[in-house]
Amino acid sequence: MTAAADRATRVTAPWRRVDRAAGGLALDLGLYAASAAFAAVTAATSTLPPHRAWGSIAAFGYLVAALAVAGQLAARRRDAAAPLAGLPARWAVTGLAWATTTLLPLLAQSVQRAAGRTDRAQEEVVVVEHSGNRLAETGAPYLGHDAIAALPADERLLGYTPYQPGMALFGLPRAVADGWWTDARVWFAVATALLLALAVRVLRTGAPTAADTAGGGDPAGGGDRAAAVLRGIQAATVLPVCALTLATGGDDLPVLAACLLALALAATGRPGRAGLAVGAAGALKLFAWPVALVLIAWAATHRSAGRLTAGALGLPALALLPALLVDRDALVENVLRFPLGHGLVTSPAQSPFPGHLIATTLPGGRVAAAALLVAAGAAIAVRLLRRPPRTATAAALICGYGLLAAILLMPTTRFGYLLYPVALLAWAPALTRPAPAPAAP
Repeated sequence: MTAAADRATRVTAPWRRVDRAAGGLALDLGLYAASAAFAAVTAATSTLPPHRAWGSIAAFGYLVAALAVAGQLAARRRDAAAPLAGLPARWAVTGLAWATTTLLPLLAQSVQRAAGRTDRAQEEVVVVEHSGNRLAETGAPYLGHDAIAALPADERLLGYTPYQPGMALFGLPRAVADGWWTDARVWFAVATALLLALAVRVLRTGAPTAADTAGGGDPAGGGDRAAAVLRGIQAATVLPVCALTLATGGDDLPVLAACLLALALAATGRPGRAGLAVGAAGALKLFAWPVALVLIAWAATHRSAGRLTAGALGLPALALLPALLVDRDALVENVLRFPLGHGLVTSPAQSPFPGHLIATTLPGGRVAAAALLVAAGAAIAVRLLRRPPRTATAAALICGYGLLAAILLMPTTRFGYLLYPVALLAWAPALTRPAPAPAAP
């Protein structure tokens, strides 16, 4: 165990030095400056109108945040203990950055869309709102195979709802009224903010589990852990892959936030509540199900697998039940056939990752890509069975690297899905509780 800890320390030491440089402000400045450049390039070159609209606003938001961090660095040079350079001030700049690079572009596009601009939302926003309308009218969010086939050819893609039934709840406001505030992205943002705030509160007030204290404590103390929480929140909010996704589409962010909350609850010894959180995420999208399986393996090492499994699997099952009763074939068509490439139309998610390149360029490529994906899943399953994670930090790392492998090997994927592994890996250090100080003799 000591040798393994030493190896992990050697691996993470360079990252920790970068992360702690100038009290964390150096990496903050790099994050905001690079993000400003990314947003500017997106505004100038993207072929997607919602993305260009996001970049034109977000570039200035990131630039303002970078200038604020430059001021913090100047204050720190004059006085290393200056409040302007402290952690609360870094939280304030992060909040400013999220407001100007995510919420402001989101609200601007929602208002413009309500005024008649049809190019101010990605397809998933329309899909979720349509599913909410169907949920209100029929009790199920899905169209069946025949109903989708009856649509005009250029509208069949929007007829599919490749999400779990719970996602339709974000479309219910649009079924009630037609205004900027009923845009599904507004409610994605509200849910994301509430879940992340709750995750931060849990980590600040919750007691660590015995394993996280004894086997994964941070010898540097609580200050570094508090900074790690901020870094994890930055990865889930102001990082461009998250900010752009929430402002233009947004359905992945509540799922991610619920998974981060579940890991925080696990780190503080609350397996039952962790199961409810990851179960809520699983009722929205399939991407949360691997996280649920890893958390079940973690709970088994703490003799609490039953409590966690009840919520982790029970909530998605309850969400699926009405759709099964109303139209089972429609559920299968949307949730299984379409994502697997057997629907009436193919998914537009085709980012040039290895799995997609193998599937499209090699003879028998789809079979090869699928075999690689299954092999990666089998390797992770063997790892969970032979060495299940004993800490929430280890669980977050397995989730992050596992989802990264899956996203890279999936034949049909998109760049935005990288927000899951990036945020999960950045969240892992925040789950490591400070080691208790030795008792005085």
